[in-house]
Amino acid sequence: MAAAAANGPNKVEKRAGGIDGPTNPMVTPLLTDLYQFTMAYAYWKAGKHKERAVFDLYFRRNPFGGEYTVFAGLEECIKLIANFRFTEDEIAFIKTSLPSSCEAGFYDYLRGIDCSDVEIHAISEGYVVFPKIPLMRIEGPVAVVQLLETPLVNLINYASLVATNAARHRFVAGKSKLLLEFGLRRAQGPDGGIGASKYCYMGGFDATSNVAAGKLFGIPLRGTHSHAFVSSFMSPDEIIEKSLRSCDGSKVCEDFVSLVQTWAIMLKNCMLSCLAYEVVLVSKQLLYFLMKLNAMSIIEKGGIFGETNQSELAAFVSYALAFPKNFLALVDTYDVMRSGVPNFSAVALALNDLGYKAVGIRLDSGDLAYLSCETRKFFRAIEKEFGIRDFGKTSITASNDLNEETLDALNKQGHEVDAFGIGTHLVTCYAQPALGVVFKLVEINNQPRIKLSEDVSKVSIPCKKRCYRLYGKEGYPLVDLMTGENEPPPKAAERILCRHPFNESKRAYVVPQRVEELMKCFWPGRSDCRGYFRIAFVDYFSD
Repeated sequence: MAAAAANGPNKVEKRAGGIDGPTNPMVTPLLTDLYQFTMAYAYWKAGKHKERAVFDLYFRRNPFGGEYTVFAGLEECIKLIANFRFTEDEIAFIKTSLPSSCEAGFYDYLRGIDCSDVEIHAISEGYVVFPKIPLMRIEGPVAVVQLLETPLVNLINYASLVATNAARHRFVAGKSKLLLEFGLRRAQGPDGGIGASKYCYMGGFDATSNVAAGKLFGIPLRGTHSHAFVSSFMSPDEIIEKSLRSCDGSKVCEDFVSLVQTWAIMLKNCMLSCLAYEVVLVSKQLLYFLMKLNAMSIIEKGGIFGETNQSELAAFVSYALAFPKNFLALVDTYDVMRSGVPNFSAVALALNDLGYKAVGIRLDSGDLAYLSCETRKFFRAIEKEFGIRDFGKTSITASNDLNEETLDALNKQGHEVDAFGIGTHLVTCYAQPALGVVFKLVEINNQPRIKLSEDVSKVSIPCKKRCYRLYGKEGYPLVDLMTGENEPPPKAAERILCRHPFNESKRAYVVPQRVEELMKCFWPGRSDCRGYFRIAFVDYFSD
């Protein structure tokens, strides 16, 4: 920690040496807008490039018409800052991109640039944040900080947007449901896919299908098989290796296929008996009416468990032989209730005989509420009939282009889904494509600066600030408060007048029971961070 706060270029090299570069190697000092370089040259030409400036990074409105935002992307920002240096190749390209009238001394200046004189104060990543409150305060030589603007905004914008989207899906789904991010194939390119997996996990999802994200960030991986796997099989005769060792290793089932087929016949007979018994209980008149409606085909054809698709059964058996401890089947390739669920159940019961517990099924089409409820009934009937403990609790996963609205609709209808696989609407942030993060100068050479506009929402709040979160008696946050850098901080149990910055009529007195300072130092530059720098970067972001 002492080294992290020390002065001088040598210390910075040691500090940066302990921090990897950004996850995406394209995040370099060139990942910026051209006007950042033209401004940097103009600052240098005017002799202003070393003037001390303070910029606030914030957003103006919560996304998705909501009431909160989840702050994300800070770690990648610090990685950029720790490794911010121009290579000779980059300087050569900048030279070709600027007018030939630019003086050679400017490029010598770029060669010496790093962020050893930049300070970053920020709200902790993953915190719930609100409009106008600075997410980051960037302080340093004006030309250097200006060069950081575009990449910092880029790194925060999508990260916070998708983390917020994930948190909103978590809120609708509820705490008990498993949420799986399945968005890689629909994401906006590889970087969008990697970033979505990372920040959906931060926003409350439990796992991802993205293998690269699992390796990079340690996110749990989940996945089973596709419809193509199921439809690639023709019949159980294709299965050559049929043996399966029991879970405890004590015995070997030489013909697992036959064991599954035996269970399939037992299930069919059991279900036919149950259906026949139920039909006997109805009156003759009603029975005649049902026959006219061809309802008796339920018994004649085996109904819910007639001749199931044998190619599907072969696929399930093959997958179970490959993954007996992780058997989860996609059951809607042909017919969910007439084939998929019965076939899965036969395989699951055969696995149970050998000491394995099937994970569950996935529904990827149809009426998810209805199908999940019918599937749950089927599982419970098997548990009751065959005495298979907890078979009725077998997991049901649903996918199929889900979003906030469909989750809410499923909740209102009533469903038996345990896990949701969500992709397109989640990772593309289909409901809102951008957060609208801005980067505004609020102070230079200790003089407050303001950006005025006829649109009040675009007026910036000047001067260097400190931000606090005030908590009430029950431990819940009441309000976030901004003050000037040198104003006395709010104190617990003291009455504080809080006012809206642009609407004088919005004001309230608050007596907080606890006060939390939101802005912490994450990159100290040459300063001692006034005692705020509490933890080394690597330790902080690895927790």
